[in-house]
Amino acid sequence: MEERVERQFVPARVIFTNEALAYPLGKKLWETFSGLGIPVIRTARQDVASLIPGATAREIYQEAKRTLAVGVRRGTRFETCRPSADYQLPLVASCPGSCQYCYLHTRFGRHPYLRAYVNIEEILARADRYIAERHPAITSFEAAASGDPLPLEPYTGALKTAIEHFASQDKSRLRFVTKYVNVGSLLAARHAGRTRTRLSVNLPGVIRKWEGGAPRLEERLEAVHALAKAGYPVGFLIAPVFLFADWQKAYGELLDRLAGEWRSWELPEETTVGEAGEKEPSLTLEIVSHRFTARAREAIREIFPQTSVPFEQECRSFRYGQFGYGKYVYNRELLNEMKAFFSEQIARKLPRARLEYIV
Repeated sequence: MEERVERQFVPARVIFTNEALAYPLGKKLWETFSGLGIPVIRTARQDVASLIPGATAREIYQEAKRTLAVGVRRGTRFETCRPSADYQLPLVASCPGSCQYCYLHTRFGRHPYLRAYVNIEEILARADRYIAERHPAITSFEAAASGDPLPLEPYTGALKTAIEHFASQDKSRLRFVTKYVNVGSLLAARHAGRTRTRLSVNLPGVIRKWEGGAPRLEERLEAVHALAKAGYPVGFLIAPVFLFADWQKAYGELLDRLAGEWRSWELPEETTVGEAGEKEPSLTLEIVSHRFTARAREAIREIFPQTSVPFEQECRSFRYGQFGYGKYVYNRELLNEMKAFFSEQIARKLPRARLEYIV
């Protein structure tokens, strides 16, 4: 097998807040990007968006995707993160990809610049307090709720730091999901089975048409295989599922592909977690149907005027989410059909995997 090549995100500009440079990681990142010849900007303002060039909404969006803001994560409260985990773990925000359907358009609008937080120790200390408050229950954290941590990992090392931190936290679990494949620095990390790494996958046609800048399905499968061989419990997140004509056939073939890959890897069906030797399934699946907000739809159509992402409302229901804003989801009949399909298919094709949820 040829050696897997990891592509690395390189920002066009990096904007530092003054307070970020008071932290060791902030100073290190300043030196790193300065040494690479990448323009670095120091500002006392928090309004990073005003420092991003562009005359049109599309130009501003494209430049934002090439901009990294380095700052300090303020506040001690973590948002909840159902159904994925108990809480979000805010290490980064946004990502360099240009997925036309991305739900983060609701949060970031036309300025989806990447954010890296340098006060990692403070963030992890707050996570420890959540764990202590909920003891003896297990507390889980999602490190990819508001962005993809992998593209920035070669610079910050934040995800590896978090993985090794949670490895020693008895009543904790860390989770992250990614579309990216630069996992090399994580393979030797001490994880004790307490971090589950999941790859977001979809139909090749969906990836090709609507996931601009993201790795191909084949690359993602190679990355999750490498993580599984390194002893991590892993998973596939199929998201978003589009219920177009013949969707059952297309997603059935995708599940055949995933099942075939998993069998070919010949890995243990269970993973040992921690010193107590708890057992968890080595493989999990999560299924998320396509949904959108009115704000995201408007932003996407402005940034991608030729998009073919389906925003029809005829087969949708309007529902309020956990953060108080409304979103359009497939109606109950279609969602029930989707849940029945994936439940049956996964039970038959990947019987030892744990299906965590279908939403």
